[in-house]
Amino acid sequence: MLRGWFGIPLWKRVLGALVLGLLLGALWPQAAPYVQFLGDLFVRAIRLLVVPIVLVTIAAGITTLGDPKRIGGIGGRTVALFAFTTAIAVSVGILVASVIRPGEGAPLGTAAPHAMGVPPTPYEQLIGIIPVNIFEALAKGDMLAIIFVAILLGVGTLLAGEAGKPFANLLQAATAVLLKIVGLVMEATPFGVFALIANAVAANGAAMFVNVGWLALAVLLGSVIQILLVHSLLLRFLARVPVRRFFRGIIDALAVAFSTASSSATLPVAMRVAERNLGIGRPIYSTVLPLGASIGKDGTAMYVGLLSLFSLQALGVPQTPVTYGLVLLTGALAAFGTAPVPSASLFMLAAVLSSVGVPAEQTALVVGFVLPFDRLLDMTRTVPSASANLTVATTVARWEGELDEAVLNGANKT
Repeated sequence: MLRGWFGIPLWKRVLGALVLGLLLGALWPQAAPYVQFLGDLFVRAIRLLVVPIVLVTIAAGITTLGDPKRIGGIGGRTVALFAFTTAIAVSVGILVASVIRPGEGAPLGTAAPHAMGVPPTPYEQLIGIIPVNIFEALAKGDMLAIIFVAILLGVGTLLAGEAGKPFANLLQAATAVLLKIVGLVMEATPFGVFALIANAVAANGAAMFVNVGWLALAVLLGSVIQILLVHSLLLRFLARVPVRRFFRGIIDALAVAFSTASSSATLPVAMRVAERNLGIGRPIYSTVLPLGASIGKDGTAMYVGLLSLFSLQALGVPQTPVTYGLVLLTGALAAFGTAPVPSASLFMLAAVLSSVGVPAEQTALVVGFVLPFDRLLDMTRTVPSASANLTVATTVARWEGELDEAVLNGANKT
């Protein structure tokens, strides 16, 4: 039985578990709490790996570049691509909301305002990149600060030349060990996905799509457009890879993104499929993917744009070209600064709506209306974020000559 189980490709086991979780949550919701511990253990195991993977693999990836001049090229192209896809994603959210108009008639009066923290200012986001205490940043999981320190470690190791080679070898060895641990944890993915989906459906039920059905439809449509149109065009014309093979190769990562609703928790899986299914070189995936987990938020950007228009429609605020422009600009910036954790985009909404004159009290009312139904919406919009991360990594790998065609074409035959 064990040989038969492990003989099935992981992505098929994950999809089967997802379907079983949906059925359990819908047909026997009373049983879902009894399997919740499986999902909790899986998420904890994934998050255990995130911080060391980000710190070690970025530093190790930089040391494998050899020439320090390559760092600026890869980093610049990566950030530029993420900025492009993020801006497009906000535009897609605005467009979908303008067509479907999910906020018209939304009963915000029945919602209780939800207390929100003060959103960080752009200055606070910028200055927070450099941590005062690296151990505090590691403990808090402050990804941008950790990425900054990892880049410093990698660059410093490269510049040290011969004296830095022992430390570079240590980083490479640590990366290899971490990726083996990721492989072990990934074998538990079907059980974690099964429990997470079952509990999400059992907790919210069909009411989620009854009460916010139009918003759910808009989120789904925006996610599909971003993946099947924007990402596919990038893959076809910039990365020059077979689109169907790409998406079949990343299905494990998309399933984990959907079940955990966290770009950060998806990172270890994304790194694994990037190497084993897409043939992306370690110098690329170990630098681009951790960076993308912090700033590559296509799903968040799309949702912020969509939810901003939803809010304006529900509150009766006129939408003008200036309003659309402000939502586009602030939505893209807010998405870049959003933490890679579930429902974080809801609490960046205040930063966007305040730019168009909506007071915090009304924003809290919108959050209070959406928050009870946000889990499945969050799960849906995390998928385009994971897809964007791997799309950008593949494109940069093509440009840098770090894409193994044999792996990409051979990994998807099973």
